[in-house]
Amino acid sequence: MSLRLSGRPALPAVLYAIPIAGLVLAAAASAAVIVEAGHVGVVTRFGAVTGVVFEQGLSYKIPFVEGVWIADVRTQKEQVDAAAASKDLQEVKSTIALNYHLDATQADTVYQAIGPLYKQRIVDPAIQEAFKFTTAQFNAEELITQRETVKERAREFLRTRLGNFNVIVEELNIVTFEFSRGFNDAIEAKQIAAQRVLEAQNVRERARVEAETRVVAAEGEANAVLVRAKAAAEAQQIQRSTLSDLYVQFLAVDKWDGKLPSVTAGGNGAVPFIQLPTPGASPAP
Repeated sequence: MSLRLSGRPALPAVLYAIPIAGLVLAAAASAAVIVEAGHVGVVTRFGAVTGVVFEQGLSYKIPFVEGVWIADVRTQKEQVDAAAASKDLQEVKSTIALNYHLDATQADTVYQAIGPLYKQRIVDPAIQEAFKFTTAQFNAEELITQRETVKERAREFLRTRLGNFNVIVEELNIVTFEFSRGFNDAIEAKQIAAQRVLEAQNVRERARVEAETRVVAAEGEANAVLVRAKAAAEAQQIQRSTLSDLYVQFLAVDKWDGKLPSVTAGGNGAVPFIQLPTPGASPAP
């Protein structure tokens, strides 16, 4: 079959069918929408949000009339460098990591109110604001010593702020804190001074313990001497109380060297002792 136009040669009908078939195939292809896992599709008609949201899987839209914004509703991680001033007006810089996700049930609302660039328009500025708001409540040293409290306050601030835009905050981490060179030098000097104080305290404590040890040792030695002296005195007392006169004489004789005095006493009837020669000695003249 062919078609004949006035003044022109006839064209086969298939030549007209090819472009029509191409248009049909293109329309069918554009009508199919595949939404991957962890995503939703927000349907728009001539740019306006229809309120229809495609779940994951295969769906269809009206070709050339409807569009679909594929929104990722999985956990997103945003890492931002932020700067602020502390309560004592110290300059503070930080790197903040935020885990969040878009509320899948409100994806069409987010698209209508904010658009597809909600991260740049809402999330990033909110992180900066949260850091400034929280940092201003703490001195520079407190930002270090109370880091967990700082993180919790910033996280709660973000949960409230981003929750108003249907962005759900999962977790926030303060990766680093950076301070001015002057502040770092002051902190280092303070730590050195504290270390020296601690060392001095340790020296004093060690000296005190050593002195107490010496006192205890001296007291122990004194007590030992006292005990020995007391024991000796008691032994002598017992010995004196148990010795008889005869035993005393025995001790005297036991210690006698064999030499007798000429006279033991005088004028009172005492018995004189005669000096006897020792065996082998020459007689006196």
